[in-house]
Amino acid sequence: MEQIQIIDAKNHVGETVKIGAWVANKRSSGKIAFLQLRDGTAYFQGVVVKSEVAEEIFQAAKNLNQETAVWITGEIREDSRSKFGYEIGVTDIEVVGESHEYPITPKEHGTDFLMDHRHLWLRSSRQHAIMQIRNEIIRASYEFFNNEGFIKIDPPILTGSAPEGTTDLFETNYFDQKAYLSQSGQLYMEASAMAFGKVFSFGPTFRAEKSKTRRHLIEFWMIEPEMAFMHQEESLEIQERYVAYLVQNVLDHCDYALHVLGRDREVLEKYTKLPYPRISYDDAVELLKKNGFDDIEWGDDFGSPHETFIANSFDQPVFILNYPKAIKPFYMKPHPTREDLVICADMIAPEGYGEIIGGSERATDYEYLLEEIRKHGLDEKEYSWYLDLRQYGSVPHAGFGLGLERTVTWLSGIEHVREAIPFPRLLNRIYP
Repeated sequence: MEQIQIIDAKNHVGETVKIGAWVANKRSSGKIAFLQLRDGTAYFQGVVVKSEVAEEIFQAAKNLNQETAVWITGEIREDSRSKFGYEIGVTDIEVVGESHEYPITPKEHGTDFLMDHRHLWLRSSRQHAIMQIRNEIIRASYEFFNNEGFIKIDPPILTGSAPEGTTDLFETNYFDQKAYLSQSGQLYMEASAMAFGKVFSFGPTFRAEKSKTRRHLIEFWMIEPEMAFMHQEESLEIQERYVAYLVQNVLDHCDYALHVLGRDREVLEKYTKLPYPRISYDDAVELLKKNGFDDIEWGDDFGSPHETFIANSFDQPVFILNYPKAIKPFYMKPHPTREDLVICADMIAPEGYGEIIGGSERATDYEYLLEEIRKHGLDEKEYSWYLDLRQYGSVPHAGFGLGLERTVTWLSGIEHVREAIPFPRLLNRIYP
């Protein structure tokens, strides 16, 4: 008899198998018990018929508590009534680990209660579905960049300098020197691109700003590609192909997870169509003002309502191009004809999910960068290595960063609130 996982049930129809699982829920009548089983790969139903098993097996099934761990033996069969499509006709049950008074019952619970039990909440079907989508986005990201000829480089998490200003950095003492939790791996990826041409990183980043909104996380993960011998237009083409690739792979490999979350596949399919629309910052401001937004002026950064309106005007992810220099980091390439703009773009997700990508062409002129570093009040000694990149074979280059958590939230179609608590990490990021 073979031991299998639930996800592989489709390959064992008509066979008697053994599965290690937890009892997520159960219901029973006088003659039949239905067990909702999960094993980490999927959920499906176990059916225990009183007339087909020993009396002690049926009584054991009726007395199982939520989250009891069991070995289940039985025959896999098709189940056309369920989205999963398969179930197991149980012939034997062995209790591995008892569970008593499990706190997260099938009833409705408040967010505060669930956050206090987030170490157990991860077992829920919605959390399971979200993490499956997250895993697929990560897998597809590696696949995309490997297929495109990128090499993965891991930048340091503790750094001595800040790519986007020093006001929201976590500072720590590093052997009597100041060091910071990484805000972005971008500057290091620029150095790597000068060595390998096309590189990407995937790792945690930190922002020391208190927030409990879905738009601002203290800890989040970023995918950050950087490309030598490349201008912004070519970078935008890679960005939109990358995002469309992620959407398509979620559609292809996460059908059951999308069903659990109630995510409309037809909505997601719209986001695989390229090219994505583009609008300049100038035109975006005008669009907002013409539609009654009197809280925005040229030179302001966009807030959540602004981004949502702009994105919904196109019903697809949209690039907002060339923001004012004054509200962007020092390293962006100046616009060739406008001193007040830099060559950059944010990709705004539809449905109110906000910016998922920020990117730019990078400044290549040594003197320009040195002046900008000084203007921003940064220590030029700390950036001497970064300036070196402009002295030894500098080339046009561009890059971007995609926020993993916000992308997962968007593709999952979920709403969530977040507390800034660092453990456990998985539930600290996303929940419905």
